[in-house]
Amino acid sequence: MSSSVRAHAAKMASFLVVGGAAFVVDAVVFNLLTFWVTGRGPLFDQPLLAKTIAIVLASVATYVGNRYWTFARRRLRLRFSRYVMFAVLNLVAIGIQLGCLAFSRHVLGLEGPIPDNISGTLIGQALATIFRYLTYDRLVFREDEGDPELLTEETA
Repeated sequence: MSSSVRAHAAKMASFLVVGGAAFVVDAVVFNLLTFWVTGRGPLFDQPLLAKTIAIVLASVATYVGNRYWTFARRRLRLRFSRYVMFAVLNLVAIGIQLGCLAFSRHVLGLEGPIPDNISGTLIGQALATIFRYLTYDRLVFREDEGDPELLTEETA
């Protein structure tokens, strides 16, 4: 196996581990807000708001994990535009997940822990993770080459 294939596999594996941790944050927060322990949480009637809160919290975890682990070896300049791009791409990813949940709830008429978690957490997050992997690699954590003011993992 070539070193570039190994490097890509390692990057993908760490991205998936970070995504797995974010999945847990998303699922736990969403289920607590929507279904609590009794089956009807404080945001039961507002599952899209509950999912938005869960995704935002999970997104913070993904930024930290991806910046300091998945893409840690990349030489990155600290830029405000990098944070803006991360936020914009996460808004799109949130839209993907909310779209899956809204379709299940409002078009198919499915409601409850199982359909909400299948549509919003499993399917929605799987699609959003693919989107994030492709866009983070190219747009958020793109390496800045040839710039003397770059931060490496030692200086970040």
